Formats: sequence, structure tokens, C-alpha cells
Amino acid sequence: MEQRSEEWFEARLGKVTASNLANVTATTRSGESAYRRNYRLQLVTERLTGKRTEIFVNQAMQHGIDTEDEARDHYVFKHADVEETGFVDHPTIDMAGASPDGLVGDDGLIEIKCRQPQNHTETLISHQIPSRYKLQMYWQMACTGRKWCDYVSYCPSFPDELKMVVIRLEWDDKQIKLLEEEVIKFLTEVEDTIKFIKENQ
Repeated sequence: MEQRSEEWFEARLGKVTASNLANVTATTRSGESAYRRNYRLQLVTERLTGKRTEIFVNQAMQHGIDTEDEARDHYVFKHADVEETGFVDHPTIDMAGASPDGLVGDDGLIEIKCRQPQNHTETLISHQIPSRYKLQMYWQMACTGRKWCDYVSYCPSFPDELKMVVIRLEWDDKQIKLLEEEVIKFLTEVEDTIKFIKENQ
């Protein structure tokens, strides 16, 4: 299925997705963070209504959507062929999955981020993957069984040799197991919230 198509939105309705792993794992000293609570309520609402939540798309997000194909083509030219894919359900955890930006060979994935110029500059300096994106990439590996994921920071404003930074993240048993435990716990809370609502009307 094509990403952002109606079929794609339907496939991920009410499910934990890779781009929200940072919300699932967000905590505060006093307990559940606002990000986690809001995401839990979003999934509860989607399951109760059968309708997806409309997400506001700001200018930076739209830029990322508009530039993604260009970034993928640049990666293909410089590195390897990419096969586009739709939503992939987790093999053992119901109501959870991921939408990788592409499959690379037999073992790889790519995660494309079309960054604002200053953020891209930061990556050119640090050569580090922001932690929230690492969570997303680990979850994509957990869902697909792929062994590595290339983080692609792309900004067309830069000269050709600086437009793209590629950083590889390898499969990590410990990190992926911890994420799977967190997702199972979170999904249980989603189901408990739905049960509470239905039993108290």
C-alpha cells in the first residue's frame, strides 16, 4: 500500500506506530507524561470511533513530506536501491506496527528525515541520530525483522556533497526487547481505558 493513502491510514488505525515510540516511552518524575497520556487517549478515541485522528501538519512537516522522494532518490544514487513499502504489523504484538521509508537489500531499512537547515547542520557536526529517531528505527527493525536501519538526514539547501548524512543503526537485542515490553504495557493501558469507559456508561 502507498503511504498516506486511505488504505494506509486504515491499516494503522488505533495501533502503536514507530513514529510515536517516543510518546509511548515518555515519562516524568511524577509518572505518565502529557505526551504519553495524549497518545493513549488518541488510540482509545480511534478505536472507539473507528476514525483516525486528524494531525495538524505544520510547514516543517509538509516540507518533509514534499522532499522525501527527492531524498530517497539521492540515497539510491549514492548508496543502494530502495523498495518502498506500506504499513508492517509487528509479528507478535497485536495493534502495533511501523511504516519504514524503504527496504534496502535483504537486511536493511532507511528512515528519511528532511531537516530544516540548522538541524541538518547540527547532524553534519555531531554525526549522531537524535534519540527519538533511534526509538522509531529500532521499532521498525522489530516489526520487519531487518538487521539495520540507515538514518538519512537530508536538506536540499546544501551543496551536493553536504545534502545528505547517512548514519547506520544496527539491531540491538536489549533495546528492542525493552521497547517491546513498553509497547505491550502501553497497549494494555489502552485496552484497560476502553474497558473502563464501556463499563461506566
